[in-house]
Amino acid sequence: MNIIALCDKDTAIGLRLAGIPTVLVPDEHQTAHKLWNTIEDDHTQIGLVIITEAIAETLGKQLEQFRIRNLLPIIIEIPDKQGRKTDHVDYVDHIIKKAVGMELKK
Repeated sequence: MNIIALCDKDTAIGLRLAGIPTVLVPDEHQTAHKLWNTIEDDHTQIGLVIITEAIAETLGKQLEQFRIRNLLPIIIEIPDKQGRKTDHVDYVDHIIKKAVGMELKK
């Protein structure tokens, strides 16, 4: 299983330094939607997708529907250089709640 990141340039630098081998960065030629379609086409070989909240917001319903249809890859949203969004939904908490059967308190 592979780990793939879909993020902005600044976040990509940090993730590459952390050892994430495949980092996709949208630009004027490759939009986030086109890159996401690449991930969807090859999702059976991917175990974890790290995506910034801003790009996740751009993908919107497309990402939401993918999460509903597929158990893998696990999709983790991280903040970008602007910080955490105020209306952020922590999907990792939902995954843990499903697996363990109880909510973790912060």
